[in-house]
Amino acid sequence: MKTHSREILIYYNPESSNDRKTIAHAQSLTPHIRTFSFLQAPSSGTSWQQILSALDLHPKELMNKAHPYYQQNIRGKSFGEQDWLNVIMHNPSLLKAPIAIRGSKAVLCSNATDIYKLTSGEAVSIF
Repeated sequence: MKTHSREILIYYNPESSNDRKTIAHAQSLTPHIRTFSFLQAPSSGTSWQQILSALDLHPKELMNKAHPYYQQNIRGKSFGEQDWLNVIMHNPSLLKAPIAIRGSKAVLCSNATDIYKLTSGEAVSIF
């Protein structure tokens, strides 16, 4: 899940204005942007493991806990690591913020300006 250092790959929710703002900020960094809606997010567990490793986050930390599906089906349950990967793979719309990857760095963009962490060394390396 490594991209070229001039390219930014963003997984986002196209219905979210904050996510669209994140893309606009990314376009100020480089004209080479590849965007994928959460529904087009990686479908392999290996890809998600690499992304989670780069973000240094537990899968549960990526979840929008206010989402109705989360509230009805996931809240209060205890899952193993692989089970959380399956939840993300099969329900990418539960992700709470866009995920941006540039080179070997990744960041969860809770705020639109978090995209700038990809240029400042604050992001975590995938490999």
